[in-house]
Formats: sequence, structure tokens, C-alpha cells
Amino acid sequence: MTNRPALWCIAAAVSLASSPTAEAFAPAGRQETSLQSLRQVRRSVITAIRPTSQVRAKAGGFGGGGGFGSSSKPKKNKKRGRSGRGDLVSALSDDESKPKKPSRTFVKSEQEQMLNELAAKCATTAVGRAVARAPDVDDPFWQILPSLLSTKFPSASDEDLMRVAGMVEFSLGSRGLLEDDVIQDPWRPHEELHAYMPGLGETMPFLDPDQLDLCKQLSENYETIANEYEALLEERYDRKGNDRFQSVTSMNYDAGWKTMVLFYNGHRIKDFPYHLCPVTTRIMESVPIAGRIAGFNRQQPNSGIPLHSDGNNMWLTCQMGIKVPPVISDGSGSEAPAAHIRVGPETRHWELGKCLLYDTTYEHETFNAHPDEERVVLHIDFFNTLKMTKLEIEVLQYIYDMREQFMKAEGVQKVGAQVL
Repeated sequence: MTNRPALWCIAAAVSLASSPTAEAFAPAGRQETSLQSLRQVRRSVITAIRPTSQVRAKAGGFGGGGGFGSSSKPKKNKKRGRSGRGDLVSALSDDESKPKKPSRTFVKSEQEQMLNELAAKCATTAVGRAVARAPDVDDPFWQILPSLLSTKFPSASDEDLMRVAGMVEFSLGSRGLLEDDVIQDPWRPHEELHAYMPGLGETMPFLDPDQLDLCKQLSENYETIANEYEALLEERYDRKGNDRFQSVTSMNYDAGWKTMVLFYNGHRIKDFPYHLCPVTTRIMESVPIAGRIAGFNRQQPNSGIPLHSDGNNMWLTCQMGIKVPPVISDGSGSEAPAAHIRVGPETRHWELGKCLLYDTTYEHETFNAHPDEERVVLHIDFFNTLKMTKLEIEVLQYIYDMREQFMKAEGVQKVGAQVL
């Protein structure tokens, strides 16, 4: 954790933990090169680890939510970054064309000593020990994660983060953390789990939606949400003429399932017409949205999602029926709902304005057997508020955010890419 090749990773950790990242999560648009991004965060952190008074002398105070610097209100800075905020990266970015006030020069050895001390301290935390137990950590992201968390959540104790540390250790290959109730359940393909937090307790395929205010709010506002969906259909093409309904994974392409994405990796989409769906957006944002996509899912007639599991036990899924095909003949003279979902051994059907709440670590599949009518649901993946603490969820959201930003800086992030 303290070797010299990892120093730039720790530098990036402190800088990313200190700077706003709202613009980093739009699926389409800008992407800086890896080299440019890493140079920028390296410059930022070397200034960030100086004594606070000297940093303020250069930057005029921190305008973003940083973790370093004073809590007093900074003076207005006429020169701001691209986002319009006097954030850490904007305030400290080098511009050789402009004169700088003289400041103390930190020699390289002093910089490295500070970074080594930070790394050594973070290595003793629960998350740091989890990373150290991994046999071969060749991904720099996991090497910098203890520093990221210690910087962002300085008051979080080892006890607070014990289950988070278990998630990190599992992600680094410790399959022995899987609990017996997972391994022994024939409906939960545990070999497909790629993100797992131990200690969340027992679960079941379908859960009672009445446990969540989210489901209550969705059902009470069904008519408004359905009208907002129709308004979005009228504006389904963006300014470039692209259809907002997309098949965002290879499974979607073959399964007749397309999504109008309102949130990607838990964040809003740049240039999306949220003014057309204010109630839907407000209710969705009342929970900690997770997963790659959340929005309106359309299932074409005579098509369905093949059997699979999503491999993440920290998420739950809520779906509310927006358009449900009418019943059809079951071939024996009786009628049956045309669209169904099977989760584990249980099969259920969507109803207008009613929610299904389920755990996608169980194998599941869907089908719309109606010959002409499509099925539309509002789909929301969110962190498991029934089992996880508020702090755990905040930490996991932060880990996912930083993982995505790290992937973008490395030039490997793509729409639909698995963050964790």
C-alpha cells in the first residue's frame, strides 16, 4: 500500500475525494483523456495536502464540498471552472499564462512522505486490511480505495464499515465470504455474484412492497406518472435525432426490451427532459438509486428477458405497471394474464399502478405473450434500504461514483459497462 508506484494513485484518491463530480456521470458527451485527467488530479493533490492556510492563500478557499480547508465562507472568485463552481480542481489547475502568487515550494521527498503517511494510516482501517488480504491487487482503484474512504468519511469507524470491508474483500476474490443461505439456495446462482455484502441476512424472491414508502408513492401517483410517460413519448428523440429508448445490454438487443433511461449508474442523464416528468423524477430520487439503468422499460409482444441473475445482493428492484397487456387465452379455454415475471420459484403478473418488489440475485425471467400489445413498467434498482444502514449506502454510492470516474479517467468506461 505504501510503495512508490502507488503514490500517484493515492494522490488521485485525495483529489477525487475533494472535488465535485456531478459532470462526470453523463453517459454521452465529454471524455478527457487518461493522461490529462491523471495529470490534473496529481497537480491538485500536491496542493491539497499542504497546510490549510497556504492552500487558501492560493485558491481563495474551497467552493465545493471538500474535506479539506476551512468551513468559513470563501471570498468570491471571479475565475471559475467549467462547472461554474470554485471547486478544488478548477481553483488549483495550472495556467502558465497567468502570474502566480509566491508560495512555499514542497520538495518531492516531502510530498512523498505525506502521501506515504496517508497510505500507512489508511492501510490499518477495516477496508485497508481487506485490500491487504487480497492475494494480488493489480487494479489501482482498489489500492486507493482505503484512502478515498478515509478522506471522505473520516468519522466512520471500523465497526461502521465492517460489512463494506467484506464487500471489498469479496470483490477482490474472497469467495469464502459467501454465506450458507446463499450457497444452499438452488434458486440463487451464487457463482454469478460479482458484488456481495456479507451480513445482510435472509431474503426471498418477492418482498412485500408495503414495506417501502417508494411503492406507496408510486401507486398513489400512478395516473400522473402514466401521463408523464406519454409526455416523454412525445419527446422520445433527443436533439440529435436519437431515440431515447435504447437496448443498453446485449441481452436487451435480443429480448425485445428497450429502456428510456432516466438515471444511469444512479445519476441524471445530461440534457434529458426532466421537466416533462417532475413527479416521476422526484419519487425516484427519494431512494438511493443503483444499477446501471433506471427508467421506463418496454417489452415488445411475444418477447421476454431470458433466465439470468444480476449478481448484486446490495440492490432491490421495484417495478410498477404502466401499460399492462390484456388477458389472453391459455389454450385450455381459460384466460390468463399475458405478461409475467418469474423470480426464483414464484411467478407473478404486473397490474396497472401496482408495484412488484423483488431480489434479482434469484434467477428471473419475463415474457409478454400478447400478440399485439406491449408491456411498459417503471423500473427502479436501488440500494437495499431494508437491510443496509444509511452510512453503508452513502459509502457504497461513493464507491460506485469513484469507480466510474476512475474508469473514465483510464479511458475504459462505456455506456452499459459494469462498474462493480
